[in-house]
Amino acid sequence: MLKRDDDLAPALAAADPAFRADVIAGLTRRPRAIPARWFYDRRGSALFEEITRLPEYYPTRTETALLQAISGEVAHLVGDGRAVIEFGSGSSGKTPILLEAVSASAYVPIDISAEFLRESSRALAMRFPDLPVHPLAADFTGPVALPPIVGERPKLGFFPGSTIGNLAPFAAVDLLRMMRRSLGEGAMLLIGMDRIKDQATLEHAYDDAAGVTAAFNLNLLERINRELQGSIPVDAFRHRANWNADRARIEMHLAATRDIAFTVAGRPFTMAQGETIHTENSHKYGSHDARLLLRAGGWTPVAEWTDPDDLFAVHLAEAQPPRPAP
Repeated sequence: MLKRDDDLAPALAAADPAFRADVIAGLTRRPRAIPARWFYDRRGSALFEEITRLPEYYPTRTETALLQAISGEVAHLVGDGRAVIEFGSGSSGKTPILLEAVSASAYVPIDISAEFLRESSRALAMRFPDLPVHPLAADFTGPVALPPIVGERPKLGFFPGSTIGNLAPFAAVDLLRMMRRSLGEGAMLLIGMDRIKDQATLEHAYDDAAGVTAAFNLNLLERINRELQGSIPVDAFRHRANWNADRARIEMHLAATRDIAFTVAGRPFTMAQGETIHTENSHKYGSHDARLLLRAGGWTPVAEWTDPDDLFAVHLAEAQPPRPAP
């Protein structure tokens, strides 16, 4: 039996309207797709932190080791006293490496999960008691108003984890341009990007043997049921991760294992066995592609580092003043 709209109203009133709009639109369109940013409720954020510790998931440990190795060079290039602005900070696990190296004047972590953000910010503030920490709960893929206290300070954007790869290239360019506007001319950006590599390594990283990534993906359906009064039979879906060589990306899907019918926010939906909901992309970039992406986003590449196995790269770029055409 479908719930009446007046029965749903109190619960739906508390839901994020952008979440509701994206889910309804994503389930209506063909092919179905829901933006990956909605993975990160409290449980989703915790599951992602668990993913970063899995043996198959090389990006986190590779980038962490790389940041430790290059921290001195980064500090030399960016100088002391910059306010560090981290986009999509999560647990801020890699952040201490950067903060200790560059003698930051302030730290602004930005994350969509407000509760998770508060917890990680408190832990970081305890580790750096003399550092002003100003957490900002926001969707960093849109315009971000930074705290006034960092307004006039030189800034260093920090965007680790190859999160830029979750966006289609045109959206990644838009995000880089937005970051440039938020940080201002003269700012610098330290950004991680995953490299293209063999298919098996990539697919195992996004479909681990312990099933943590599957739980992370399926948690999106749990969130829809909980926050949007959904009736999705979660046990009728399985996690799927495939390498799309033409687009140089891993694609994550939720595939229906049988014909199903369900409601979300009072609206009915059906899916046939084998149909999927596309939930995430993770684009991989070669060196030339990464520099081109940065330039398209308004950033001038300054330096590039990679690990000995060329699995992952960290790039430093600068928001330089526009130059007149010759």
